Amino acid sequence: MAAPSERSGRRLWAALLPAALLCLAARAAEEPSTAEFDVRPGGEVHSFSRSLGDYTCTFTYSAQGGTNEQWQMNVGVSEDNLLFSCSIWRPQGKSYLFFTQFKAEVKGAKIEHAMAYSQAAAGGKSDIPLKQEEFEITETTVSHREGKFRFELSKLMIVAKTPRDEL
Repeated sequence: MAAPSERSGRRLWAALLPAALLCLAARAAEEPSTAEFDVRPGGEVHSFSRSLGDYTCTFTYSAQGGTNEQWQMNVGVSEDNLLFSCSIWRPQGKSYLFFTQFKAEVKGAKIEHAMAYSQAAAGGKSDIPLKQEEFEITETTVSHREGKFRFELSKLMIVAKTPRDEL
């Protein structure tokens, strides 16, 4: 068998390079992503979203009191592409804002597990979960429960199952 000529080798690389770059770009898009955002008081409804591939997490809220707080959202997809995760939290641990409402919604996946916390772990303190009656979980959302939620929120964690492509 003859070795490929230099010219045919260049044509092969010219054909493969764009495909290889697209694969690398697609893989980079699947890496976990963390973004910072301000949670703003004032009673208005605000939203913040992050997407990763076919999946999106949106945090919608209204808060009162204090000043802006720096929060973070992290989204990720498991290596086997079966789980999508979304975490929303205040890195300092406790929020001093009074949340009048909150909702975290995932698109492209169905929630398997979710938890809401009045205090996030920081400075040697542990996560303090909300009481189960304070929030509700559906297939795609985690939200406050009207009349039961006690206005404290510092962290939300969601793990959602991605749809499977059956052959």
